[in-house]
Amino acid sequence: MKSTQLNTEALVELCKSGDRAAQLELYRRYYKVMYNASFRIVKNSDDAEDIMQDAFLMAFTKLNTLNNNTVFGSWLKRIVINNSFQHFNKNKKNIRVPIEDALNETKETTNVTDIGEENSDLQVRQVLKTIHTLKDNYRIALTLNLIDGYDYEEISEIMGMSYGNCRTTISRAKERLRQKLKKVMTY
Repeated sequence: MKSTQLNTEALVELCKSGDRAAQLELYRRYYKVMYNASFRIVKNSDDAEDIMQDAFLMAFTKLNTLNNNTVFGSWLKRIVINNSFQHFNKNKKNIRVPIEDALNETKETTNVTDIGEENSDLQVRQVLKTIHTLKDNYRIALTLNLIDGYDYEEISEIMGMSYGNCRTTISRAKERLRQKLKKVMTY
């Protein structure tokens, strides 16, 4: 049977025995989701690509520590999120954005009037763009919670904060998002 016809659990078993075709198939199935998860945190395409590939390498080398093959996707995503967050924390002091990029981003966020798109699609895009304008800890906490589906306990562990601080951060981030969306949507 070809590796493209196998379910994830069977592919993981083949990977544990060193099957390169199975590794390639798992990569093919998960790379877009893992790239997007990383990109939402690091906000840089090249860094997200590197982090995603490193996460796959790490996962394939530590695959024998995975006891339940059915959780491969969430296990891999956790590796990607953790690596992305580590990269972000390491590099956040050195982030420099050219003024042109900042001005363009501001124009894009406040001037969304694409004719022909569905109103709900436009609203979703506006919410996502507005999330990206939040300060970093709010943006990351909301992304992990609302987009990636992590609960407060998992987010507090990933972000290295107490459970209570995590709940407060997410609550404040949601409130800040509401305030910004009110301003943008009324124009």
